[in-house]
Amino acid sequence: MSWWAVAVGGASGALSRAAILRWLGPHLGPYATLSVNVLGSLAIGVLWGYLLSRQHSSVLVWNALGVGLLGGFTTYSSYSLDVLRLLQAGKFSAAIGYALGTLVLSLTACALGLWWTRPT
Repeated sequence: MSWWAVAVGGASGALSRAAILRWLGPHLGPYATLSVNVLGSLAIGVLWGYLLSRQHSSVLVWNALGVGLLGGFTTYSSYSLDVLRLLQAGKFSAAIGYALGTLVLSLTACALGLWWTRPT
């Protein structure tokens, strides 16, 4: 059942992202993506905080909304939560390394992918 929750949530998140980018894109350009990332990060923080405040938080709810919906909406929300959880655990070096490493490695990987597929 968990996989279905992730699948349905993920499809819903991806469709939501596409709709918002289509709506905001002509007006905001690349800042439309920034808006989605910030909104997704806010939403995952609210969801995680809500689930932590409940003694019997639902794995199904997390899988549907956190992993699926918000993961499909923006993976940046998961990245933000991962960094904050490392900071909350007192793992400051790991948090900084993860934050910077993700940025540098992802940009490098993207550039490499573009380089590999360039016209010859």
